[in-house]
Amino acid sequence: IHPGTSQNLHFCYESSNKSCPQHIYSMAVRVPLYIFFAAAILFTVFGNLLVIIAIAHFKQLHTPTNFLVLSLAIADFLLGAIIMPPSIVRSLETCWYLGNLFCKFHNSTSVTLSTASIVNLSFISIDRYYAVCQPLQYQRKITNCVTLVMILIGWSLSVLTGFGMIFLELNIWGIKDFYYENVECVGGCFLFQSFASSFTSTTVSFYIPGFIMIGIYRKIFLIAKRQARSIHTSGYHNENSERSKTQRKMERKSTKTLAIVMGVFLSCSSPIFLCNIIDPVIGYSTPPLLLETLAWIGFLNSAFNPLIYAFFYSWFRKAFITIIFCKIYHPNSSGTNLFTN
Repeated sequence: IHPGTSQNLHFCYESSNKSCPQHIYSMAVRVPLYIFFAAAILFTVFGNLLVIIAIAHFKQLHTPTNFLVLSLAIADFLLGAIIMPPSIVRSLETCWYLGNLFCKFHNSTSVTLSTASIVNLSFISIDRYYAVCQPLQYQRKITNCVTLVMILIGWSLSVLTGFGMIFLELNIWGIKDFYYENVECVGGCFLFQSFASSFTSTTVSFYIPGFIMIGIYRKIFLIAKRQARSIHTSGYHNENSERSKTQRKMERKSTKTLAIVMGVFLSCSSPIFLCNIIDPVIGYSTPPLLLETLAWIGFLNSAFNPLIYAFFYSWFRKAFITIIFCKIYHPNSSGTNLFTN
């Protein structure tokens, strides 16, 4: 129950004796929050749409790394377009008016997109490992075909995880009676999980991939540092070595940028995943306001990624400008050289 409802109790559906309680925020609170969340949705949707169009349109960006970035941008775009709008109403009106079936679809899609993000970031870390640590094998092992298979596997597993867990009610396995008797109410839409479900899904789909990614990036940066020191010590320069040096510099910059993307994702998502494990242990006593706040911190990560790309990648900035000013409709615009100064 939301704080303050005991004194002035309202319900989502006054006619139902199983209605969820409703906390009514003042207009002074709701209006600024609606504006803030609407702006966050616009940044998320249009920012990631720019990334999607840029990678799909410009031939120079058709690389295995960027196809993985494209898959990540699609997950972020769908989150902004499908999950965030109804979540605004649920968070600020503290009721769900879209029905039980759409609630299940909403929760399933949310879990699917969250899982897809972590899977895509895991594949990106593998791509960066081969690009920096094994550059001679990179083009042979990480091809566009291999990347496509990785993306298809990642999305398939994510859909099975999200929709399978919710529609098969694996999230309340072992506590169904408790859930239907004490938790379920009309006008509510939240992802309720048993400790076993929460611990298993969070560990497998977030913490294990997260620690693996951190380990991979740590190894990448140690090897990249060693390579840079070796090149500096040798002092050998020719045209090929200079070209190779430029290529390695670009790969390191790309790796650094994508490591920041991963770091931001883990920073934004860790609080809600940690709360998901703790909440069943403390008897589901976490304040709803805190749960909503942590969920929105996780959602806002999807708005940050396009800003990171634009800040670190000059070619993405050029692509964005070309798209915004509709220059992509010019003849042969897909062949534009984005890497010239």
